[in-house]
Amino acid sequence: MLNSDSSLESYILLLTESVVSKHNKAESCWVVLYGNIYDVTDFVPQHPGGAKIILQLAGKDATEEYDPVHPPGTLEETLKPESKLGAIDPETLPKEEKSSAEINEEDTGPPPLDELLNLDDIEAAATKLISQKAWAYYYSAGDDLISKAYNNTVYRSILLRPRIFVDCTECDTSTTLLSHKVSLPIYVSPAAMARLAHPDGEAGIARASHTFGAAHIISNNASQTPEQIVADAGPDQVFGWQLYVQTDRRKSEAMLARIAKLPAIKFVCLTLDAPVPGKREHDERTKNVGSNLPLRSSVQEDSAASTTREPRNGAKAGGGGGVGLALFAGTAPDLTWKTTLPWLARHTKLPIVLKGLQTHEDAYIASLHAPQVRGIILSNHGGRAMDTAPPAVHTLIEIRKYCPEVFSRLEVMVDGGIRRGTDVVKALCLGAKAVGIGRAPLWGLGVGGEKGVERVLEILKAETETAMRLLGVEKIEQLGPNHINTRAVERDVYDGPAGLDKLSLWVNAKL
Repeated sequence: MLNSDSSLESYILLLTESVVSKHNKAESCWVVLYGNIYDVTDFVPQHPGGAKIILQLAGKDATEEYDPVHPPGTLEETLKPESKLGAIDPETLPKEEKSSAEINEEDTGPPPLDELLNLDDIEAAATKLISQKAWAYYYSAGDDLISKAYNNTVYRSILLRPRIFVDCTECDTSTTLLSHKVSLPIYVSPAAMARLAHPDGEAGIARASHTFGAAHIISNNASQTPEQIVADAGPDQVFGWQLYVQTDRRKSEAMLARIAKLPAIKFVCLTLDAPVPGKREHDERTKNVGSNLPLRSSVQEDSAASTTREPRNGAKAGGGGGVGLALFAGTAPDLTWKTTLPWLARHTKLPIVLKGLQTHEDAYIASLHAPQVRGIILSNHGGRAMDTAPPAVHTLIEIRKYCPEVFSRLEVMVDGGIRRGTDVVKALCLGAKAVGIGRAPLWGLGVGGEKGVERVLEILKAETETAMRLLGVEKIEQLGPNHINTRAVERDVYDGPAGLDKLSLWVNAKL
């Protein structure tokens, strides 16, 4: 059927759902996006996330799956103009029936943000509002979720030591991060696919971070482009860019060149704790949402429960050309101290922060690479990679015990498990320069978009100030080990040989 305006050029081919649904195989693959029909047959083998996810949506309206996980403009960059075949007749699309629970949620809507008093409240509210697939992707962690849980519970075993008869009228939470002034010792950790929670996405997180003067590390797998995310950046706002080095280094080099043109981005955060994805079973049970999003490691094309590397349906998963697709390509598993840092030095002048250190030995090696390496983030990837890996608090204590000189050579940051302002203060007392929050901003988005993220930061700022005042501390730099008791935690911290003498000789030989 043809709908016509005044000229032949304006004719639009209007096709029915029954016609589109017949093109549901690799040999002839059509999808509906934003009401338009696209022939993606030639693109299926090139999809960076693998052929499987496209073929699951072949012959269907894929807008709901596609939109939250692809930055605007990706469609135009990826497909040729002739791939657009026409429009779908909306009258022929199957009607979506909502459950009574969904209808009730729409009637009640999200709760007022000021009634959400802590981060647990925000997560609980967001869980009721976002899609099941978004919840599974954000909530999931490796294997039995032991590291994810311990990241938080370990803070409960650290006791605070309040001082009395101290004037606590003033409280200043400002500090510096890589010599840049920030208003909070809290930064937003890189967390992928924010638009799964809310259309405001990473740009909404960035605006909320600016409101509270918090730094924001942009995910390599963000659902918006870096240009879109920093578009409303304040003159002094601090951004970092997370880098997953690509197997095809040219893609990473192109992205680093692109980042160099964005002055709001002050440093590169090289993520090292997930060279391959962990086994995230909540994710896999929800139709492999996380593993099907185009952010999987290139060494793993299927579920972490499988050892096969052969793509299904006869299609090969591989990277396509273009900078836009480089956002979604897989990570390289072959990074080393000897090769990767010199390669980075050739392609960026920005300071380097290494993310994902989990032992004092690696922190020590990183300190030997200063000043190229300006900071490290102690992290187990939010428990999403190696389950039973130590929490950042353990690694902080290890460094204090075995190689405290690291704190004078590098800025040491942590992330994982931060739920309260007291958690923030405890990490700072152990020597952390700042603490990162990853899932919390995503839950904030889910419950209220940009304003929900502001509520997350508002709660943590208020709780941090309260903890500082009750400790008798006015400024961040006054916090120290004398304000905490870590004896209950030290029992479980690594207590083997330091091994740094031999390690130093080994590193120097490798260099």
